[in-house]
Amino acid sequence: MMAFIVGAIAGAAVALLWAPSSGAETRRKLGDALDQGSEKGREYLKKGVERGKDAFDKGKEAFDQARAAKEKA
Repeated sequence: MMAFIVGAIAGAAVALLWAPSSGAETRRKLGDALDQGSEKGREYLKKGVERGKDAFDKGKEAFDQARAAKEKA
């Protein structure tokens, strides 16, 4: 999914560079696109960290349960 987003941002940047606009307008558009891409990147990073924490917690819980079961045996 991240590769898709990066590709979309790169494609938008190339499209803006080929579009007939003034230099200032092109720089503004590129800046806006970069801001949007950065925001999406932060959102995906946050979701990834949350998923990683959830997976770690589930793994730790399973390990603790296995350890407790072994100690009882």
